[in-house]
Amino acid sequence: MKQINTLLGIAALCGPLAVLAYAQFDSAAEHQAIAYNASKPTDAIARLQQKIDTREVTLEFDPQHGYLPSLLRTLDVPTSSQGLVFSKTSFQAARIGPWAPRALYFNDDVYIGEVQGSSMLEIASVDPKLGAVFYTLDQEARERPTFQRQGAICLQCHDSSSATGGVPGLLFRSVSTDRAGSVLGVAGDGITTDRTPLEQRWGGWYVTGTTGAGPHMGNVNVGQFNPSRLLTPHSDVVALMVFAHQARVHNLITSAGYSARISGFNDRTRGAAEQVVQALLFVREAPLSGPIKGTSGFAREFAARGPRDRQGRTLHELDLKRRMFKYRLSYLIYSEGFDGLPSSVRDYVYGRLGEVLSGDDQSATFSDLMPEERRAILEILTDTKPDFVSSLGSSLPSSLTTNH
Repeated sequence: MKQINTLLGIAALCGPLAVLAYAQFDSAAEHQAIAYNASKPTDAIARLQQKIDTREVTLEFDPQHGYLPSLLRTLDVPTSSQGLVFSKTSFQAARIGPWAPRALYFNDDVYIGEVQGSSMLEIASVDPKLGAVFYTLDQEARERPTFQRQGAICLQCHDSSSATGGVPGLLFRSVSTDRAGSVLGVAGDGITTDRTPLEQRWGGWYVTGTTGAGPHMGNVNVGQFNPSRLLTPHSDVVALMVFAHQARVHNLITSAGYSARISGFNDRTRGAAEQVVQALLFVREAPLSGPIKGTSGFAREFAARGPRDRQGRTLHELDLKRRMFKYRLSYLIYSEGFDGLPSSVRDYVYGRLGEVLSGDDQSATFSDLMPEERRAILEILTDTKPDFVSSLGSSLPSSLTTNH
């Protein structure tokens, strides 16, 4: 199962967040308050397996791609999210190269990887309590296919103090390669997030679309591949940008949840929760050097997915000129991972968002947020996130809870 560690190519870095360290445990995931390996997941894949077992859902088997097309449809994972990575950074390195990239797909909670000619699909699904949970699905036609949960061997790479913040998490790497896709080195710290300058992103990846005036590391030492062996010929730059953002935020949410469950709401947990606040508000996001334009239709489909306020605005709306999103509050505030946070963490995040968006917090950390953008985000959040309103109660301006 080592192949999942980079087969999924999924990304995130917790930055300066204090790593959860407990002397009697090798990993926070082993703490009895988490019991990662012993706990029964409740993530999207676990729920899908229950529906397959009760015959409520049937996955169709495709002669070329096995269960992949049906799995994407069933989980509402857009084909347009496809990203193609050709670096030999997985257990199945012999199958991967510029001539045979592996394909990655994602929605807000699930990541799916396909290697050409492989006998399995690889999945990472974000569980509200456990964080990233890893599965494989055999590419063999069966009446009721079974997702196999993968544990300790995946966590050798996916539970890292430096890359995932010391919790089961997600990785998205940028590396330099030779013409065969073998790794020669890493860009920066090797992990790509929304804070990574564009010139350090996407080493070892195909990138379709335009990124303005600035260079990036994608499409270096690329070769020709047969697009008919893939669901689409795209590796959309917008999808890759969104991918990197959300994987980092998933890891930070998991870190804050672990800390609260293990230690309660202490200074460590408050620091973890503050990291979530800053990530949700895109603090220190790398600026764009020019307009970004994808090729697959992902940007249009992504913008159509989110809830909208009374004025038709959504946190899924992209900017792609100066920054990634028009309204700089992450759509992952609607995710299962966020909603599953312990109430102490969730209430802290809501309180801090209220302070920043109302203008009470004018610190330099959030100085990029202009008053009109803060107001717009607060209005969207008030209309689309009922528990945000109930959490803050009377501290919200009355105009927001009635009519704006």
